[in-house]
Amino acid sequence: MSKTTARRGFVLLALAAAATTAFAQKTAPAVAWPTKPVRIIVGFPGGSTPDLVARTIAEPLSRALGQPVLVENRVGAGGNIAGDIVAKATDDHTIGVMINGNMTIAKMLNPATPFDPLKAFQPLSLIGTAPLLLTAPADAPFKNAQEFFLAARNGGTKWSYGSPGIGTVGHIGMELLATKTNITPVHIPYPGNPQVIQALMTNQIQLSLLPPALAAAQIRAGKLKAVGVTSLNRSPLVPDYPSLNEQDVRGFQLEIWTAAAAPVSMPKPIAARLSQLISEITRSPDVRGKLFQQGWQVAGTSAEGLANRIKSDTAMLGGVIMMRGITAQ
Repeated sequence: MSKTTARRGFVLLALAAAATTAFAQKTAPAVAWPTKPVRIIVGFPGGSTPDLVARTIAEPLSRALGQPVLVENRVGAGGNIAGDIVAKATDDHTIGVMINGNMTIAKMLNPATPFDPLKAFQPLSLIGTAPLLLTAPADAPFKNAQEFFLAARNGGTKWSYGSPGIGTVGHIGMELLATKTNITPVHIPYPGNPQVIQALMTNQIQLSLLPPALAAAQIRAGKLKAVGVTSLNRSPLVPDYPSLNEQDVRGFQLEIWTAAAAPVSMPKPIAARLSQLISEITRSPDVRGKLFQQGWQVAGTSAEGLANRIKSDTAMLGGVIMMRGITAQ
């Protein structure tokens, strides 16, 4: 090999090495992450559904990140206090596990909400979904949904329904159901679903949309009666109960869900890493089984999948809010 060829080869190698180094410097994160414990903010108390979900993913997420992952309950305003904390976090180590309302219609329901969910959050992953179960007192005299809705129409405003609060999916979903079935029950808000169930069992109210994990146990015990689920078809969570769609409430579909989100200020590479990890963890066999036992059909979507769900639910639930004049003020 000539000296000229050797020199040319050396120069090419040097240029290639420099280019590789420059690319690595350009693509490598500016700082190592995480550098301290990661917080998952939950807007509901210990033992609530969002709390259980957050604690189920916290341990495997901690192992994947090599840092503690701490669940912090900041209760109040239907989860919006926690939502505000997540929205305003700037430490790059704070995310939230939230429900439908916190990530879609919070600002539509109450303009005083201190954050706009459509602008304040980066979607990470839709963790799990579940239909609701239309439920009645155990002694309600009906054999199927058609008979039930006939009785409800005849009952008019003498009938009432319960929900865990104004603006919850149980509330807005019932208003949507009312428009599709021409029933006119009066809404009675309660502090939570346990109080709704108690009101049903004592005939203080005549119907409610409840999470199947809560309602099914009381139905099996003969303390409540099922009308149908709000999924288009039977749900694997409660396969014994027909859907309302199957029973002539055509096209009626409604789900509650829980999801992970980061503040919009979080750097995109960090959010992308969290999105991938949470999605993979959620769909792992062990975590999937635990979430199913908690009453969730596992989704484990990408950030884009959650963004699409937020968009569609905001349109649907927001339409009901405007049509029915619902306000949380």
